Amino acid sequence: MGRMRGFTLLELMIVVVIIAVLAAVAIPTYGRYAFRAHRADGQELLLRVATAQERYYSTANAYGGLTDIGFDNPAISEKGFYSVTVVASSSSQAFVATATPVGGQANDVCGPLTIDNAGVKTPGPASASSNSNGSCW
Repeated sequence: MGRMRGFTLLELMIVVVIIAVLAAVAIPTYGRYAFRAHRADGQELLLRVATAQERYYSTANAYGGLTDIGFDNPAISEKGFYSVTVVASSSSQAFVATATPVGGQANDVCGPLTIDNAGVKTPGPASASSNSNGSCW
């Protein structure tokens, strides 16, 4: 009787283990990459809001709400991953814009992102430790 051709069960199991190890490494890496890519959507909207606030301030000598500067309230980012709100100080001489992640992006370790009238960019208070290397902004 001639030698049979094909794969043994052991060979197939080795291939399955190799694929499982590769998947265990690749899937979490892809997830972190997707969160980082989607975070740019919120950052871009925050920067547009801050620019509009400065433009409004140059004519009104005060910071305004989202509707004052030409945005919906709340403003939704272009790809829909963030919702932005603005809080102006009682004297309207300062503001803080906050981009809150929505949908699947809500699981991002960076949480909400903020920018203020001085241009200081921070992740939300609950996520300060996740930004220890500056990766959230």
